Amino acid sequence: MIYSGDATVGISTKNVHVRREEQERFVLSDDEVLQLARDAQIIEKHYSAHAGVDRPMDVEWAKDGNTNEIFIVQARPETVQTTRDINIHRSYTLQSEGELLCRGKSIGQKIVSGKARVILEASQMRELQPGEVLVTDITDPDWEPVMKIAAGIVTNRGGRTCHAAIIARELGIPAIVGCGDATQTLPTGEMVTVSCAQGDDGFVYRGALPFEINEIDLTNLQQPKTNIMLNLGNPEQAYKFSHLPCSGVGLARLEFIINNTIRVHPRALLEYDMLAPGTQQQIDTICAGYPDHKSFYIQRLAEGISTIAAAFYPKPVIVRMSDFKSNEYASLIGGEQFEPEEENPMIGLRGANRYFSEQFAECFKLECAAMRRAREHMGLDNIALMIPFVRTVDEGIRALELMASEGLVRGENGLKIHMMCEIPSNALLADEFLQHFDGFSIGSNDLTQLTLGIDRDSGIVSGFDERNPAVTKLIEMAIAACKKADKYVGICGQAPSDYPEMTQWLVQQGINSISLNPDSVLEMTHAVLEIEQHK
Repeated sequence: MIYSGDATVGISTKNVHVRREEQERFVLSDDEVLQLARDAQIIEKHYSAHAGVDRPMDVEWAKDGNTNEIFIVQARPETVQTTRDINIHRSYTLQSEGELLCRGKSIGQKIVSGKARVILEASQMRELQPGEVLVTDITDPDWEPVMKIAAGIVTNRGGRTCHAAIIARELGIPAIVGCGDATQTLPTGEMVTVSCAQGDDGFVYRGALPFEINEIDLTNLQQPKTNIMLNLGNPEQAYKFSHLPCSGVGLARLEFIINNTIRVHPRALLEYDMLAPGTQQQIDTICAGYPDHKSFYIQRLAEGISTIAAAFYPKPVIVRMSDFKSNEYASLIGGEQFEPEEENPMIGLRGANRYFSEQFAECFKLECAAMRRAREHMGLDNIALMIPFVRTVDEGIRALELMASEGLVRGENGLKIHMMCEIPSNALLADEFLQHFDGFSIGSNDLTQLTLGIDRDSGIVSGFDERNPAVTKLIEMAIAACKKADKYVGICGQAPSDYPEMTQWLVQQGINSISLNPDSVLEMTHAVLEIEQHK
């Protein structure tokens, strides 16, 4: 949109075509983004001084298309996030599931029920009634006034950073975006339940289904001696979950960021010329705005991890380097031609062995560059790193040497490098492994599979879990070795969340930390406190 006309005939605006190279260029430079951040701090400081209390501000800005100057055009008190009591934790639980009408990406963690209202044009948006669920193709800023009265929002198109998602977060209402067919499957007047409380996917069910809201006051919640930490992979959830009473993040996974934000196999970025034109076009669209494909991968990965690390700073955030199997890497854009077909990827090319392999070493160097960027360039020195699936001591040494060659030297600038303890050899040779690492994080899922010779994805072989004496014996050995060496030992598997008696046993063994899914933190905190009081 540009100015049209002149002073003699009157100034108006008109829309013009934008060249592709301009469309694919970032609007702001890094320096301009930093200047806006500084301006926002000055504005908040000014209004806070006048108010006598901290006053977060909602700031709007504009950039002049001719002079490239940036102007602050509005500043007003932020009135949505700051009015919430962060000491009150609310969790939503759907008590029964009905007929599924559509699904997409969930924004928020709430559940609401209301009548669907399909609106396809902005000119019709006044038809939305308070408490209805807005169903549309996609939204833009013109829709904002009416979105405030919606109980929830469901769209055909859009991702986690689309306009509807941003406004839903600001308003604190649940939204499901990118459903594809919401406007066809959710007729106007149909009573529906919008559930964003079931993980990264959001679901729209027919009818007003029963759900429960639990409120817990965190103000006086006592903290146990055993550190309660979080398992987290989605950067968008980091700030919300950072308010939970925890000691940091015991497992930050790279897989979610690579799968949902990057979406491209790293070798496809490094060996772009080998790809088919259609795949190249996909990658060009995804990498638009970045100077090159390597920069795209490094910066996006660093941004995702730094979002988690910043939310919990200065508490530790243990980042596990990528642990995709070959079939999972093959599902990324351009991945099929770079991955082997394995009969059992679970025990194939994965973990430390993949990092220094000829097929993947250059890709792993991109991960190392991203971690250096987050730790050193962004200053998030609370990031510790962790290597998964280390079969032998020699594999661990080779992975550490590769990391060191890329500037990630254990012990330098306070860098700690832990190891996943998820293979029987890790517990049996714990003393040897711990000579090279700062500690263990026990992965009870894989440890159970490999100890008992079972496939967790099999529906035929069942009836085994982490409480088996062979598994607990190995966990006991690992904890004892870490305590003897005075090194960190935690657990980040599912077992403590599923089995309270396992949590009790781990506390009795003297484990340093238990890393849990966010929805288990409060329940397990109470359980651990009870155990410690009777220990």
